[in-house]
Formats: sequence, structure tokens, C-alpha cells
Amino acid sequence: MRKYFLILVAMFAVSCGTDRAVGPAEHTRYASFFDIPDASHIVTISPYTGEADTLLLTKPLTNLVCMSTSHVAYLDAIGKSSAISAVSGLDYVSSQALRSRTDVYDIGYEASLDYERIVALKPDLLLAYSVSSVKPQYVTKLESLGIQVLMVSDHMEDHPLARAEYIRLLGALTGTMDKADSAFAAIEQRYLSLSASADTLSRTKVLFNVPYNDQWFIPGEDNYMSQLVRDAGGVTLGAERGARNSGTISLERAYLLSKDADVWLNPGQCQTRAQLNAMNPLFGSFSVGRIYNNTLRTNSEGGNDFWESGAARPDLVLEDLVRIFKGEEGSFNYYLEVD
Repeated sequence: MRKYFLILVAMFAVSCGTDRAVGPAEHTRYASFFDIPDASHIVTISPYTGEADTLLLTKPLTNLVCMSTSHVAYLDAIGKSSAISAVSGLDYVSSQALRSRTDVYDIGYEASLDYERIVALKPDLLLAYSVSSVKPQYVTKLESLGIQVLMVSDHMEDHPLARAEYIRLLGALTGTMDKADSAFAAIEQRYLSLSASADTLSRTKVLFNVPYNDQWFIPGEDNYMSQLVRDAGGVTLGAERGARNSGTISLERAYLLSKDADVWLNPGQCQTRAQLNAMNPLFGSFSVGRIYNNTLRTNSEGGNDFWESGAARPDLVLEDLVRIFKGEEGSFNYYLEVD
């Protein structure tokens, strides 16, 4: 059960969002929560309070501990996963470059971190994240043990290219800024080109998700997932106007929305219509012709690469959505058809 819980936590941490103070960073094109004023400094900005912290870089970092799989993806994008000495939840990591190594440690999860192992590794930096304005207890503990921690807020960015821009943050940390700039520029160019090719005249109407703990979450109009859908030529049904957070709707409301939906995306862990109907018999009466789930690249432990490399490669995610909305068939990068 724990693997499914972790997947759902990751999913709703990304799609639900929370109230936060948003202010664009000066030296980034899309990201709001970090800045790189020069080669020696990195500024991170709290998405909750707007408070800024500055990290002084005296050398390229070669020993990193990552608390999120997205951090792994950003390092992969610049060929620097070799800098990772430990991760939280190694079994859920999709990166083949990392999984093929035998010298990477799993340091556990927030409530049960292997502090002894982390201290023994003597990392240059531990990359962490937070889902509230309150500093996580494990971060306070690590800092008391002399471990330097950098709070990375990529999961709170609303624009797909803002999340991908964290490739530049990791490039700055590892002394590979030129490579990171080049990698991000290629992703940005491809993303914008794909968006320009999307059919924005006949917007594809999209129904999202299935109930979780009896609540059906719908991404807000300005949410990360709604932005992807919009850039692909679609519109999120039931999205709250101007909202970054996800709102909730009733099952009855979802049923009514399904009558207008052209596509149903991300129906939990379901990969067949039979599984959907087993979840709730009412789903059999939903009149949505096409259903797709972002679970194509899910490993045996339940780790979903959509939330890992998909953060660094929104162009590949967008490519899937553009093709789905246009009714094209064939293999996708992250999506599979639920039939």
C-alpha cells in the first residue's frame, strides 16, 4: 500500500498546490522560486513567505543527496547524476543511470531518515523540499548535524517550463552552467514549437482524475496540469478560474462534466476500463470516448517517471498531449490509452 500512497502524495502535491506568495525571480525566464545572480551565488525564494536565502558557491558540488526524484531528473538532464550519493526512496527512482549504480544509498523518508548514513556520506549539499511554510523537522535535524540543506521548490512552480528551468539551478550547483543553459534552451524551443502546432481553435475538453479519499480534485485554471493542457490545445473542465490550487467536485458534477469531455486524463492507477468500472460502476456510464493515463513509465515498485523526468522534459509531456488531442495513435512518451 505504501507505494500507492507515495504516488498519490506526489500527484496531489503537484496538482493541488497551496496558497503562496508569488514573485518572479529576476534572472530566470520562467521560474519564480530561485535566482542565479552570478556564478558564486544561488538565491532560493520561499513560495510560502517570499523569504530569500542565498547559497555561496566556492566550488562545483560533486556529492549531493536528493529528497525528490525530480532533482535526479534535473541532474540526469546535464549528465550529472554521478554527483548523487544518496536519494530518498531509491526503489521509486526511474533514472536508469542512477539505478545501474551500486554506490548510491537509500536514506529513507522524512519520518525515518538514516541520519547516520547521511552524516557519514559528508554531502556537499542535501536538496530538500517543503509542502508548507513550516520548515520540516528533518531539515532542522540535519542542519543541527552540520548538513547544509537547500530548499528546492520546483514542485510549486505552475508553468511546465518553470519546472524544467531547475536544470539551470542544478547546473549552477555542479559547475555545468553552459551545459544546463543549452539543455534548457533546447527543451524550451521544442516546447514552444509544439505549443504553436497545437489546435487552439477547437479546444479539446479534458476531464481529470478520479476520486481520492472521496474527493475529486480538478486542477485550477492556472495549475501546472491545466497549463500543459492549455498549451496542447485543450481546456480543463471544471477548473476554477484564476486558481493555482486544485478544487474539488462531487461525483455527480464529474458525471455531468463527462458528458462534455473529449478526453479523460490521469484516472488514478487504472489502466483498463474494467479497472475503472471496478472502482465505481458509475464510471461505466461516463460518456468519454478516449481515456489516457500518465502511467506508461511506472516501475515495478510503483515509481512513475512522469513525476521524475517529466518535470525536466515538459516538451515530451506536451508532445503526448498534442498527439492525444489531435487523435493520433501510436506510442507515447508517458501516456498509455485506457481501453
